[in-house]
Amino acid sequence: MIIFLTASSGAAGGSSMILMLIAMFAVFYFFMIRPENKKKKKAEEMRNSLTVGEEITTIGGMTGKVVQVTEDTVTFETGEDRVRIQIKKWAISTTAKMEAAEAEAANRRKKR
Repeated sequence: MIIFLTASSGAAGGSSMILMLIAMFAVFYFFMIRPENKKKKKAEEMRNSLTVGEEITTIGGMTGKVVQVTEDTVTFETGEDRVRIQIKKWAISTTAKMEAAEAEAANRRKKR
């Protein structure tokens, strides 16, 4: 409010400042907030579509094959020693299918 009170050069100066603020917010939204929300939605869809037998990587870097999926947890086996680890779904970073699709998309971009 202080900015508006000190801008006593006329109504045109104040309204142009408001338009500039609105334009800055719109740019911020389309370049920062919207892509992040899309990324979160994609990750949530990936976590909800997990099936038994899929290869996963956790946010801690552990990899393994899914052996059980519940509403909010996933149990997976690591390596040949068949150690089973149970984690929350939010701790899954990627799946093998997702990594393959990203690599293929990166290769297509390089060829262009």
